[in-house]
Amino acid sequence: MGKIIEVDARGLACPLPVVKTKKALEGIEEGEVITIVDNEVARDNVVKLAQSLGCQTEVKQENGFYRVHIRKEGVTATQLSVNPGQLIFINSSHLGRGSDELGSILMRSFLFSLTEMEVKPQRIIFMNSGVHLCCEGSPVLDSLLALEEKGVEILVCGTCLDYFQLKEKLCVGKVTNMYSSVEHLLAAEKVITI
Repeated sequence: MGKIIEVDARGLACPLPVVKTKKALEGIEEGEVITIVDNEVARDNVVKLAQSLGCQTEVKQENGFYRVHIRKEGVTATQLSVNPGQLIFINSSHLGRGSDELGSILMRSFLFSLTEMEVKPQRIIFMNSGVHLCCEGSPVLDSLLALEEKGVEILVCGTCLDYFQLKEKLCVGKVTNMYSSVEHLLAAEKVITI
């Protein structure tokens, strides 16, 4: 039958239920991971992860919680790989349009999720209000420092830092200029704008 691992992800915000489930699945060759979540979004995200890895899933509802049973039978965990020639361009301190509060939550979640990927982008360029993310008081500094430590080049627009009077508060990455940024954007195999 193999090993059985239980992951209690109740009360955890996205993407932690998926991250914890993925790590549990990576820890076994065959067996079952049972992830307990307390909302439908987390349930659906865990199911999608398991299916993307070729695992069988079954969901049981008990006492207001969902138990997602994931069976791994000799499946090698795979994931979408990010091309090392890929560049992420972040031009705002928030992700998406609409609510700045939600956008801030989404940006934290995005950058944390990026730290959990096995293959990382080659570099991330920050411009306009995105430079705030690299400075003192940023809620994503831990994620950016982790990315930098894992070899991701963090480039921060010097003109933008000057405009927002943040040059002295830069905590992660190195200052770049527009010419260099354009060179990197044109040389990248793929650019993702956030």
